[in-house]
Amino acid sequence: MGVRSSRRSPSLVAALLVALASAPAVATAAPPPDGRSWPGEEMPLPLAVRTAQDLAVKAAAEKQYLIFNLLAGGKLAWDAGDFTTAAAKWEALLRVHGLDPDIEKVIRPLAKEARAHAGTAGNVGNVGPSPSPPVAPATPEPGPPEPATAPRAAASVVAVSGTVSGGGAHGPGGAVVWLKRVGGETPRPAAAHGKVITQRNKTFIPHVLVVPVGSKVSFRNEDPVFHNIFSLSKPNDFDTGLYKQGATYQQTFRHAGVVQILCNIHSSMLGVIVVVDTPYYAQADGTGAFTIKGVPPGEYELEAWHEAASKPLSQRINVGAGGVRGLALQVGGDKRPPQFVPDKSGKPRQSHLGY
Repeated sequence: MGVRSSRRSPSLVAALLVALASAPAVATAAPPPDGRSWPGEEMPLPLAVRTAQDLAVKAAAEKQYLIFNLLAGGKLAWDAGDFTTAAAKWEALLRVHGLDPDIEKVIRPLAKEARAHAGTAGNVGNVGPSPSPPVAPATPEPGPPEPATAPRAAASVVAVSGTVSGGGAHGPGGAVVWLKRVGGETPRPAAAHGKVITQRNKTFIPHVLVVPVGSKVSFRNEDPVFHNIFSLSKPNDFDTGLYKQGATYQQTFRHAGVVQILCNIHSSMLGVIVVVDTPYYAQADGTGAFTIKGVPPGEYELEAWHEAASKPLSQRINVGAGGVRGLALQVGGDKRPPQFVPDKSGKPRQSHLGY
C-alpha cells in the first residue's frame, strides 16, 4: 500500500522557515567540522539503487536535498552579502516542480529583495513553481503581476560568448576571459563561495581556477601524504604549512592577478588561480567555448589569459542590446616552461624522488 504524501508538513517546514527568516545576518557561515564547504552538492549519504523502489526513493531524496541546498544556500549567501548568489539560488528554488506553498510564500519576497540588492536583472516576478498536471479542466488562476520594470530589467543585461583557440600543446581549455568597462567604472564583483582546489594523486584539481577578488579558496588534501601548498606570487603570496590527509586550509585572495601555486614537498605539483576584479568573467571548457552572462550593453576591454601564452590577449568589443555571439579568440602557445621549480625561498630545487 502506497504512502500518501502531503503538500505541507507544518511542523518541519514552518519551523525551518521561521528559523531561516528570523536568523540574524552574519558575515560568514561556520564550516562543518570536516572542513568541507556547506551545503555541498553531493548528498552526505550514498543511496544504493537495486530495485525500482530504491530508484524512486533516491529520486525523492535528491529532490528534497536540492530544495534544501537552494533554500539554505541562498540564506548563507544573503548573510554573507552575496545577493547575486542568493537571488540566483532562490529563483531556482521557486522553479522547482511541486514546491511546498509555505516555502514559496516565504522565499518569493526574499528572492525579489535579493535581486534588487544585487542590481542585476532577474525574473523573480515570473518565477514560480512549475504547475502540476491538472486532474480536470479548470480555469487557471491569474499569477502574480509582473513588476512594471521587468521588461526594461530583462533587456539591461546580455551574454557574451565565443570560442578560444590556440594554447599550444595544452589546448584552449582553461583559458580565462574577462571584461572591463571602457570609459566607465567596472562594478566590484561579489566574492565567490565554495571554491575548492583538491590535492589528489599529487595533482591540483582543478589545475586552473578563476575567482573574483575577495574570494576564499579551500585547499583540501585527499592524499595519504602531507602537502605544503604555497605561492610566491605577490601580493597574493601565502603558505599553508604542512597539513595531512582530510585537512583543509583556506586562503582569501584580495588582489587581482595570476597566482602560481606549488607544493614545497612535491615539486611536480603546479596549479594556477586567476583572480579577476570584474563580475564579467568566464573560463573556457575543454573545447574552448565560453559564455559571460549578465553583461550590461556598452564598450569593454576584453582580456583572455592562458597558461601557455606569454602575454594575455586584449581587444575592445562593443556589446549591444542583443549581446555578442561567435567571438573567435586566438591565444598564444609560446610561453616557455619555467627553468626550475622554486622552493619557498624562490631558489631552485630538484624533483623529489619516491614520494
